[in-house]
Amino acid sequence: MAVTASASETAATTGAATGPAAGPKAALATRSGAAAVTAGIVLLVAVLAVVDLTQGTAAVGPSEVFRALTGRTDPDDASVIVASRLPRTAAGLLVGAVLGTAGAVLQAVSRNVLASPDTLAVNAGAYLALGVAGATGASLPMLASSGVAFAGGLAAAAVVLGLSGLGTGTVRLVLAGTALTLGLHSMTQALILLFPEQTEGLYQWNQGSISQNGFDGVLQMLPIAAAGLAGLLLTARRVDALALGDDAARGLGVPVRATRVTVVVLAALLSAAAVTLAGPVGFVGLCAPALVRPLARRFRGFARSRTAMPAAALTGAALVLGSDVLLRALVGGDRAVAVPTGVVTSLVGAVFLVVMAVRLRDTAGAGAPDRLRVPSRAVFLATVAVLVAVLAGLVIAAVLVGDSRLLLGDVVNWAGGRAGRTVSFVLDTRVPRVLAALGAGAALALAGTLVQAVTRNPLAEPNVLGVTGGGALGAVILVTTVPAAGTWGVAGAAFAGSAVTAVLVFGLAARGGFRQNRLVLVGIGVASGTAALISLLIVLTDPFNANKALTWLSGSTYGRTMPDVLPVALALLAGLGVAVARRTELDLLSLDEDTPRLLGLRLAPGRLGFLVLSVVLSSTAVACAGTVGFVGLVAPHAARALVGRRHVRVVPVAVLLGAALVCAADLLGRTVIAPAQLGAGLMTAVVGTPYFLYLLVRSRR
Repeated sequence: MAVTASASETAATTGAATGPAAGPKAALATRSGAAAVTAGIVLLVAVLAVVDLTQGTAAVGPSEVFRALTGRTDPDDASVIVASRLPRTAAGLLVGAVLGTAGAVLQAVSRNVLASPDTLAVNAGAYLALGVAGATGASLPMLASSGVAFAGGLAAAAVVLGLSGLGTGTVRLVLAGTALTLGLHSMTQALILLFPEQTEGLYQWNQGSISQNGFDGVLQMLPIAAAGLAGLLLTARRVDALALGDDAARGLGVPVRATRVTVVVLAALLSAAAVTLAGPVGFVGLCAPALVRPLARRFRGFARSRTAMPAAALTGAALVLGSDVLLRALVGGDRAVAVPTGVVTSLVGAVFLVVMAVRLRDTAGAGAPDRLRVPSRAVFLATVAVLVAVLAGLVIAAVLVGDSRLLLGDVVNWAGGRAGRTVSFVLDTRVPRVLAALGAGAALALAGTLVQAVTRNPLAEPNVLGVTGGGALGAVILVTTVPAAGTWGVAGAAFAGSAVTAVLVFGLAARGGFRQNRLVLVGIGVASGTAALISLLIVLTDPFNANKALTWLSGSTYGRTMPDVLPVALALLAGLGVAVARRTELDLLSLDEDTPRLLGLRLAPGRLGFLVLSVVLSSTAVACAGTVGFVGLVAPHAARALVGRRHVRVVPVAVLLGAALVCAADLLGRTVIAPAQLGAGLMTAVVGTPYFLYLLVRSRR
């Protein structure tokens, strides 16, 4: 898709005027139209900048701003405008301009309309690098912080581009970037939980805020941004040549590899400057070029990089300032101070991503089934026996090991009601945690198995498709607004959130039969939107509730009781019963569209029933153990690799694997660095991210 668009735009640039009458007059009209559009964007940016200057906690209007700029105002008003509002507006202009430009050139050299600092994990890499620097206790000046962020962002972009390739398809790059972003964010979140004092404020900073205290930051980042922008403008002609294709560019004497490396390095430098100044302001690099792209089809001047980059820069500035203005208009000056601008841009970007995914001409149908392989019954029984033994060993270790070590005799006495007060207290708190990890892992594995079978998409799982994020949003809304909410209340809120996101994702992706690309991209967009809303709730809520929500979002089983385990246990029992009873229907649905119809199977009701069941399983797992990612991806894949793809065998093996994985992650998270603890979700992300990337590499053509 991206290659076709680039080629058509280049054709429009070089050969639109084919007749003698279409020469100078048409070219003049095109240039004047492009100039008028550019002037309109400049005027919009200027208006937004003026409005942004008038917004804040102090009562300073347009007249006070004008007098302050001309030196004829009250000293108090002047100090507010010069020390706070002007730097904020200048930061918004700078951040929007550099991110818009970075996104435009990344999309051009990768020939991918979804490439941006967000989808290439540049922001996530910079976030982790700064988190590591903060955890070590190093106090770095802004320029040094920019260098650290640049190194982290460039390394992340190199990994994503290396795994996905350039010009090889829209979805692969987004999947690689999203998976790496999840893994890097999990590592950074672990640092925040382990080193709360050294990384204080890092979570709020990660949401992206253009608020400034003086011009120091803007002035220090301005030379870096100017150097990056100048470098990209110098490469504009080479970037245009790359739009013709690698072979054509080489024929024109353009060094393809060197040009791409140079552009990616300069784009990472711009992103690092923006991240250092304001934190990761999400999706500006995706939205700004997307808004400029229709102009290139109407006005040939915008099809050239040397004019498209400034247009994207102006559009990015308008997006950032517009988001800040909208935020302060809706939330109000007092509360808007605490809300990062990046939350609004992330919500806008999530909508953009979903719309672009729906409009994507998806040539990748539902995935072909795994290669037919039917291991013997002895292999299946041996696999189950080994997994049961491993799971039993993990459960015993999880019950006995922790901040207090126990013996099996203590557990026997506790079960018989003969244990002492200390042992009873330890086991009363530890056993529910173990059961919560087992139930959540098994439920997520079963949900992933059902989703992958119904959609025939090997990369589908509740976390990637946004179902888990929706459940987390529903639960966080309840946790932050009603801290005393009970177990069933949290489970109900999580189910409601998962149900809404599932209807949205599967409804938008159902057109054309759950095409792989559309389904995953819509899910990623919805997941990004729920993550932004969760960040907004956490920033606005009471600090105690915010810490509680952050700990819960890391996939922690801390504080779980027996009633907390009941909803996921009931959902798991019902899910296992349905999956085993309808195992043949699952096998047929996972084959293709035609075979079930030939056998008289109604696809829509069966598919809907399994999807509803997967939503129930995912939401109860989220309510029980928080956000635990990638279990629904790893466990079904590993199960099919071990016992083939018949669901009568896949279901029990996947459930055992999921339970073992989360139990092991929870055990490691609360023992390896005791007395500090890490959530099971952070540990599974460390395992699941490399596996997800491995699947992408294995499926690369």
